Amino acid sequence: MNVFYNLSEVQKDNKTVLTLGTFDGIHLGHKKIIDRLTEKASQIGGRSFLITFDPHPRNVLSANKIKLLNTLPEKLEILNSLGVENVLVINFTKEFSQNSSEDFFKSYIVNKVGIKEIIIGYDHHFGKGRGGDENTLKELGLEFNFIVSRVDAVNIGEITVSSTKIRNALLSGDVKLANQLLGRNYSFTGIVIAGDGRGKELGFPTANIKLDDETKLLPAIGIYVVELIIENEKYFGLMSIGKRPTFYNDGQVTTEVYIYDFKENIYGKNVKVNMIERIRGEEKFSSADELIVQMNKDKSVGLEILSKLTN
Repeated sequence: MNVFYNLSEVQKDNKTVLTLGTFDGIHLGHKKIIDRLTEKASQIGGRSFLITFDPHPRNVLSANKIKLLNTLPEKLEILNSLGVENVLVINFTKEFSQNSSEDFFKSYIVNKVGIKEIIIGYDHHFGKGRGGDENTLKELGLEFNFIVSRVDAVNIGEITVSSTKIRNALLSGDVKLANQLLGRNYSFTGIVIAGDGRGKELGFPTANIKLDDETKLLPAIGIYVVELIIENEKYFGLMSIGKRPTFYNDGQVTTEVYIYDFKENIYGKNVKVNMIERIRGEEKFSSADELIVQMNKDKSVGLEILSKLTN
């Protein structure tokens, strides 16, 4: 996959099938658009081209900043796996946001990238104040001779798949729902760092994980069943996201994982964590012994959940 960070690097080709958007999460709705993109490009013997933005526009334009479902490296990795041939990453700034939808489309796409067809989602908006929409594109299509194809929403039950729905599910701890809407397990990556050794003292040694990117969204505080990828090997465990209130009155949120049947030293190693299911919220116990009893219960519940996945 070719990744461009500057428009001047892109060679114009009018046999381009294109889509554009933030694509935070690259969920099932996004995948439907991307599948149509690659299919149409193949049909006409053209190239597939996706334009995205970094940082997230909302984090540039709004005081209410959000955590990301995908970091940029994660996004590019997924796009590559879906067969997208070319990606242009536009540096989103307040100055860039002042481009009207028409000016952006003419100067970036018609004049520089080239276009035969554009694939958009059911609620697509772009340009200053999100003023451009499907009707804007159809008018431009008549002027510059390209096709506008809309992809309908994807529904899971009564839920229309969207990045907002996934973000809300994660913030409430419902990773099973988030995974359904994503079409894969929600994940993050990080490096194993030294902790305070509390888990080992309790008989549950844990790997403390520092996220690679602090802009990445962590699910709600609680205890989760997870899959870990360490040096291309797969393991399973229980992850705690929380402040450890049994021992600290005003603790920082930490991310630590107890790995089933694992005794290796992995300090300094990179890990990928795939979220599977939330077991419970975080609780404050009156003693370490009470906490150990609960951790043993969590361990058993986690094994039951994993046994259902493998059967």
